This record gives sequence, C-alpha cells and structure tokens, in this order.
Amino acid sequence: MIAFGILMRSLIVISVAFGITMVALPPLIRRLEKSGTVTVDRYKSDNRLVATRGGLAILAVTFLLAGIAILCEHFGIPIHVTGTDWAIIIVAGLFGAFGLVDDFVDVGRPLKVFMLFFFSYRLIFEINTTMVTFPLIGIKDLGPVYLFLIVPIYVLVTANLVNMHSGFNGLASGLSAIIMAFLLLKFIIEGYNSAIFTLSCLCGATLGFLWYNRYPSRIFLGNTGSLAIGAAIGAAIVVSGFVISGFVMLIPHTVNFLLYVYWRVMHRLHPGDWRWRLEKFGKVRADGTLEVPNPLTLKWVLPYYLPMREKQAVLAMYALTIPFCIAALFIHG
Repeated sequence: MIAFGILMRSLIVISVAFGITMVALPPLIRRLEKSGTVTVDRYKSDNRLVATRGGLAILAVTFLLAGIAILCEHFGIPIHVTGTDWAIIIVAGLFGAFGLVDDFVDVGRPLKVFMLFFFSYRLIFEINTTMVTFPLIGIKDLGPVYLFLIVPIYVLVTANLVNMHSGFNGLASGLSAIIMAFLLLKFIIEGYNSAIFTLSCLCGATLGFLWYNRYPSRIFLGNTGSLAIGAAIGAAIVVSGFVISGFVMLIPHTVNFLLYVYWRVMHRLHPGDWRWRLEKFGKVRADGTLEVPNPLTLKWVLPYYLPMREKQAVLAMYALTIPFCIAALFIHG
C-alpha cells in the first residue's frame, strides 16, 4: 500500500510537470526563434533552423514545482520534498548553468572537467551509506573513496554520456525519459523515497519536452538540457546507492562513448586515412534515409548498414535501452 501511494503521488507530479511543459514550450519556442537562438537541424534536407537551449524549460519547471511544493508543505499539505531532492536540483542546475555558459564561451576541456567534478560535492551530505552491492562479489564499504571520488566522477561521466548520445530528433530526451522512468520504478520497488519528487518533476518535464523535440523537432535541448538531465540522473543514482543498476541502464550510453574513444584513437594513429576522419554529422539522402560516415557512434551503427530514416534510428535506440533498464530492476542495491 505504501509503494502504491508513492507511485500515485509520483504519477501526479509527472502529470503536472508534463502539463506545464506542454503549455510553456510553444511561447518559448517562438521567443527563441525571434531572438535568433536557433541552430541548423543537420539531418533535414532543407537545413532548417530549430530553436535550441530548450533544456532551460525542463529546469525551470522543476524549480517551479519544487518551490510550489515548499509552499504547500508550509501550509500543511505534505508533498515530501527532501533535502536529497533539493541537492539533486541544485546539482542539475549547476550543470545546466555551466552548459549555458559553455554554449556562449568555450571554456576548454580541462576547466570543464575540473569545475563539473566539484559541482557534485553537495550530494555528499545526502548520502547515508557508502556500502555498494556488487554482483557475484557482495557488499563492499567504499568509504571516503565513494564520497569524494566515485560520486563526483559518476555524476560527471553520466552527464557527459547523456550529452554525447544525442544528435537525432528526440534521441537524448527520449532516452533520458526512459531511464528516469525506470529509475523511479526502481526506487519505488526498493523503498527508496528521497529522490522521488525531483525525478518525477524531471521525468514529466522531459516527456513534455519530448513532444516538441520528437521528429521533426521544433526545439533542441542544447548543452544546458543534456548536461542538466544527465547530472540529475547520475546524482539520483549515487545518492540512492544503486550505482550498479545505474551502470546497467547506461550501458548503451557507455558503448557509444567507447566507440567514440576508439574512433579518436584510430584518427590519431592514422590521421591521413579517410576511414577515421572526424565527422560530427551525417547527411540525408534524397529518399530521406540517413547517410552516416561510419558506425563509430551507436546511433550510426544501424543506418550505416541498413537503409534507415532518422525516426527509425531513434526508435531503435529506445528499443536497445529498454531491456537494459528492465534488467537493472532485478539487480539488488
């Protein structure tokens, strides 16, 4: 009964966040287009301009609902917003703000890694245990290593994995919504309640954003949104202690990163070889199918070998991620 009550409360928050985002995005899109905050959609034959930095809307809705929840609790209406919820919101906000700055000024990779590493330290005060359950090994107490090294690295890496596994309409937002939905289910099953509110806000807002970000996109997340959402996912995982389950959910993202690393290494070893030439985008053929330079990012693997449109490639990435998320539900944390 307790789990059912938490589930219903979560669904209500998701629905409210979804509704607010659906209503707020059309005027935001118009404002972004009017101000010239647009970028080229590389996978459209007409190279249309699409509003970007829309991830700010997801953060704004989350902060708005958190503020309303505080007011409700002040007047005796229990919403159950915990310190952990606020810690995750703060970390997501910091990553999102940094992504916004990075959109305007290239701060450089060393400074980016250094600053983002310390943005996660607020989470340390919300972690009640440093015990981690490893499959086939058992429970291990990682102590200060978990608090001061694993936590910030995990959040930093997750944020960048989400940021990298993007590029198609609805890819990053859809995958993030899937992972957050399964994380919520994992938390409810395991009885972990401290991050339910924030994840529900982010999941609902991301689903609302996905409606306008799906093919053909009217708005993009930008670094602001992908870094913020990725950081929130990583933060929720480390504060709950479900680091192994979270890793399983993110295996496709990790494979995408490893493919990219292999690509960069081969490019450095064979700089004159056209097979390893660095290309950020593919193209669209006259028949609407994707033409990609290689199979060295996960979203390009299927279009490289099979005639496939952008929407089909995105759905394939959804289908690939869901089984890993299901498997993570059965990993005890």
